[in-house]
Formats: sequence, C-alpha cells, structure tokens
Amino acid sequence: MTAIAESVPIAEFENVTKWYGPVIGVNDVRVAIPSGITGLVGTNGAGKTTLIKLLTGHLRPTLGQVRIGSHDAWSASAKQRVGYCPEVDTLYEEMTGRSFLITMARLHGWAGSELRDRVEQVLQQVGMSDRADRRLRGCSKGMRQRIKLAQALVHDPDLIVVDEPLNGVDPVGRLELMDLFRALADRGKAVLVSSHILGEMDDFAERVIFMGRGRVLAVGTLAQIRELFADMPLQVRVICPQARELARELMTCESVRGVTIDRADELSLQVVQAAVLFRHLAALAARGDFDVKRLETTDVTTEATFGYVMSAAAQF
Repeated sequence: MTAIAESVPIAEFENVTKWYGPVIGVNDVRVAIPSGITGLVGTNGAGKTTLIKLLTGHLRPTLGQVRIGSHDAWSASAKQRVGYCPEVDTLYEEMTGRSFLITMARLHGWAGSELRDRVEQVLQQVGMSDRADRRLRGCSKGMRQRIKLAQALVHDPDLIVVDEPLNGVDPVGRLELMDLFRALADRGKAVLVSSHILGEMDDFAERVIFMGRGRVLAVGTLAQIRELFADMPLQVRVICPQARELARELMTCESVRGVTIDRADELSLQVVQAAVLFRHLAALAARGDFDVKRLETTDVTTEATFGYVMSAAAQF
C-alpha cells in the first residue's frame, strides 16, 4: 500500500531490513516522517519496536539506510537531532527529576546559566516545575512519564520519538501532553508516537503508520487510508426526520448494502463506493425531498481503519 505525498521529511527509511539471526524484525521498510504528529500502530510483533530502535540509532539496519536529515541515524550527528522517550520505566531512582535533567542537559553540551534556563523551560513544558525536586523513586507513574519526556526534549531535537507516552498519566495530564505534542508540531518538529491505545491516535495524530509482520502496510491520514478501502463496507449515519421514507429511497442506490432504522430520525447504512451515496443524498436534499440534518461516517477511526488494513494484509 502506498503513502500519500508528504513534505520534506525529517527522517526517512530507505528499503530497510533488519534481521535478528534467522528472525526478521522489519522487512523492506520505506517510509518518511515529516514534521507534525505521526502515529505508529501495529500488533505485538509487527515491527514497531525495531523501527523505533533503528530510528533512534540503537540498532543498525542489515540492509538499507535510515537517515535523520542528511545524516545516518547511527551517527552522533543524527542522534543529536533525536529525542527519545522510551516505554521502559527505568530511571536513576536516587536522583531528583531536576538533577536528572541537569545531568542529561550536560551530556548534550549545555552549561552554565543556559543549562539551568533550559532545564526550567523543559520542566515547565511537561508540567513538572513544582514537583521536580522529588526523588524519582517517590514519583508516581505519571510524573515519571513526564520526566522521561522532559529528558527527550532537553536538547531541543528536531524529531521526538515517544513510546506509549500517556501510560499512567491522568486524564488532565493526557490533555496537557497532547497539547504539548501539538505545540511541538506547530514549531516544525516531527513527533512520532507509538501507542497501543488506538483511540489516542484519533485525538492528536495527523497521520498514521500501520505496521504488520515487519512491513509498513499503509501511511497517511485516517481518511486517506480509509479511501484505499473504498470497496469495503463503510458505516454511515444519517439523521433525517423522514427516516423510513429515506430508507426506502436509499435501498435503490447501488452503493447501499444495508439499512437499519435506529430511531425515528436516524439511519445506519452499510455502503461501498461512498461517493455514489453522497451524490445521491445531495441530489435528494437539493430537490427538497428530505431534510437531512446530519451525515457522518462512523468507522473512520484509528481502530476501525486498523481493522481494514489488517484484514487486507491477511489476504497477501
């Protein structure tokens, strides 16, 4: 499956394959990661972890090349442009959050007053300014998650890779971190977010990479990827006061495969080639035959689209 054309990428995989002895981690991966928020989705064993390790320079590909800008991802120049927030919750437990970030900033070459200013700026970004003097062993899961994210941001990287970033974060914190990801994207950063909670992608991912069996199966916005499956049934909801009359009319439309009357004013439709249905409904509304109050698709979500992608992949 092909990707939609993107802007100049911050990171790029060119025909990348990674073997672990006789086991293949990723197979002939070709994908670009531009600025903005990109979601990474796949089942266990799909190759997400291998892709992340290749991107962050923890692994070298067996074949192909991973680039960050013009640099090989394994190089020190590339790693300086990448911030990584891992899923693994392992920290220097005796340190405070602030001292940990100061250490990380020093490793990246910050010094003096600029170092202190940068650490305080990042602590404020992740909402930990007033809690950064606690020892990490006494921090909650959500607070540790914020500190891990802060260390990924401390050197102001172009690409931020975050693995399960919202684990253990309370609902208010989730909204704050999603706002942070959007702010980073607005500044031209690339943010790659791997998550098993597919609903999270609906809230903030601008595009999604779907992986399966070590391959990239599809890339693009949810609407673009869903369009690749135009021949598969699409769920559509229609709100109209004349629901029964409209149901009879729509059953004559060649794209409609099923109609359910959910309420006196609501229909659920199963359609293929949805554009045909939409033109038919537009013509009916233009004639004034039916008062269509609302029309919406109900399965253009990350979870539903992932189901379509995996179903299609299973046929190959």
